[in-house]
Parts: sequence; C-alpha cells; structure tokens
Amino acid sequence: MSESPTRRAQLRWEGGMRFRGGELGKPETLLDADGAEAPGPFIALVLAAGACAASDVVLILGKSRVQLTEARVELLATRRAEPPRRLLALELVFHLRGEGLTESNAARAVDLSITKYCSVLASLAPDTAVTHAIRLG
Repeated sequence: MSESPTRRAQLRWEGGMRFRGGELGKPETLLDADGAEAPGPFIALVLAAGACAASDVVLILGKSRVQLTEARVELLATRRAEPPRRLLALELVFHLRGEGLTESNAARAVDLSITKYCSVLASLAPDTAVTHAIRLG
C-alpha cells in the first residue's frame, strides 16, 4: 500500500513567536521564529533539506553494504537580504565515515539523493542553487 500524496499537519501558537506542530497523530516539534528556544522556520527548512538528503545517503550506502559510523552534514544557507528573505543558495557538506566507504559509492549516494530522491530539495524554488561537497574519514 502506498502512502497518500496528501499530508496533513498543524501548528499551535504557544506564545511569543513559538509554535508547536507536526503531522496529525505523529510526534511534534517546536519552532521559534526568534530562535531563542528552538530553530526558527528558515533554519527548520535548511535542517529539513539536510536531513532529507542525509537520510537518503544513509539508506543508499546501507543498501550498498557500507557500515557507516558517522554521517554529518554541514549546511551553509544564503538568503535574500530583502523580503521575502527566501533561500537563494544551499551548500551541503557531507562528512562520512565507515567500513566499505569509498569516494565512488559516497559520490553516487550523494548524487542520487540530491538529483533524484530528496523531496525537500526538489521542493525548493527552481533557481535555488544547491551545491555539495563530500569529506571522507
């Protein structure tokens, strides 16, 4: 059975600039537009893009029999100076370590994630520049 293409989520205001929400009936997260108690919406978008790409990479490398011991993504986001202060460019730097990991299988996994599988990256504006680098070891 395939997952429905329509997803339902909600946010509840908790005071100040804090909102708690998530997919209905699933775990929730806190967002804080002031960034004081939790990531703000812009950083949440950047983190979602990184988590989406990283989870694809972990899955693809796992299917290739790579035993990862570290997977970390540094994210460098550039936003527009004037409203709307949208994302203009995103650089993802993948730090990977594990048994059976090679430059070739790491590059393949990252490329597949960024160009084919990561739905968050695919949802960004078409003119958003997305670049990446891979650091092994």
